[in-house]
Amino acid sequence: MWPLYAAGFTTAFGAHGVAASLGGDATDAVTSLLVLGGLLALYDGAEVVLKPVFGTLADRVGARPVMVGGLIAFAVASALYAVADSPGWLWAARLGQGAAASAFSPSASALVARLNPAAKQGRAFGSYGFHKSIGYTLGPLLGGVLVWAGGLRLLFAVLAVLGAAVAVWAALAVPVVPPLPKARQTVFDLARRLADPSFLAPTAALAAATAALSVGVGFLPVSGRAAGLGTVATGAAVSVLAACAALVQPRAGRALDDGRLTTRSGLAAGLLTASAGLACATLPGLTGVLLAAALIGAGTGLITPLGFASLATATPAARLGQTMGAAELGRELGDAGGPLLVAAVATSTTLTHGYAALAVLLASGAALRLAHRRTTATPYRTKT
Repeated sequence: MWPLYAAGFTTAFGAHGVAASLGGDATDAVTSLLVLGGLLALYDGAEVVLKPVFGTLADRVGARPVMVGGLIAFAVASALYAVADSPGWLWAARLGQGAAASAFSPSASALVARLNPAAKQGRAFGSYGFHKSIGYTLGPLLGGVLVWAGGLRLLFAVLAVLGAAVAVWAALAVPVVPPLPKARQTVFDLARRLADPSFLAPTAALAAATAALSVGVGFLPVSGRAAGLGTVATGAAVSVLAACAALVQPRAGRALDDGRLTTRSGLAAGLLTASAGLACATLPGLTGVLLAAALIGAGTGLITPLGFASLATATPAARLGQTMGAAELGRELGDAGGPLLVAAVATSTTLTHGYAALAVLLASGAALRLAHRRTTATPYRTKT
């Protein structure tokens, strides 16, 4: 399992590693907020388009070769800029990194599900999510240190070495998991399966959690600065958010496996917790920022392993890659949609109203989950 955890760390670190690069080196191509935003969006944009494609490919040829191939492609794409060192190659490298992550991220999730029995899905995805959260946390921090020490070329060189090392580790340590025979699937069959509540409910919760997380990371520092807080205080708030998300995930997974938590109640509780965090973000000063960070992180950490474990146990093993790719697409849409919603409301009113709008949306999702007892009375994990 450790190479799979390393793959999760790699995609998260690769996504956010350039986040602290603005101004890191006058010779680097990242010289404006617009360019930095484009570099971050290019990675995620490639994932939105390609994750379902590579997830389906993993079902067809096997998740292990797709994951290893994606890691090798990630290393090659990272090495492009480290060697060429020109703005054009920087954009090409980011696009290549995002496309490669689209291959190894859903494949790793599918392997987590295939290599663990149903009774341990919660623990497995909790641990996987923990290591991925560490990547998101260390990305801006370690990336900033590397850019300060040697510019973007050093950062991309480290990413190249990381991708290559994890690829070799996975090729040597991850057992071969052959693709399973499956019935022919039409477009109608796929649409019907993706429209089933066993897919839509956890995927919607994962998208909502990612929306709250993205808003917390992006806008809580803005609230902190507006309240007169310094860079250290706002940075600490984001670290609290990431740390809470990382710490809660393994515990939530164990609680699910031990029967102390059900998918329905856990997802609803996570949505309510994240909603409460967004409500706290409307409070002034450091107290509001820290409470918001802690609750958003805890809510996200509760939803993530439960959502993926639910999808894994509700999906035929032969379709795991396709399901994980589609679910990751849902998360990416939440990642983009949350900040867009908050920004749109804040533009016409205030940032406080933006937080409140997303809080109401998440709370409504929790209320719907609790209301639909008939369709969710049987936990997803028992479905075959």
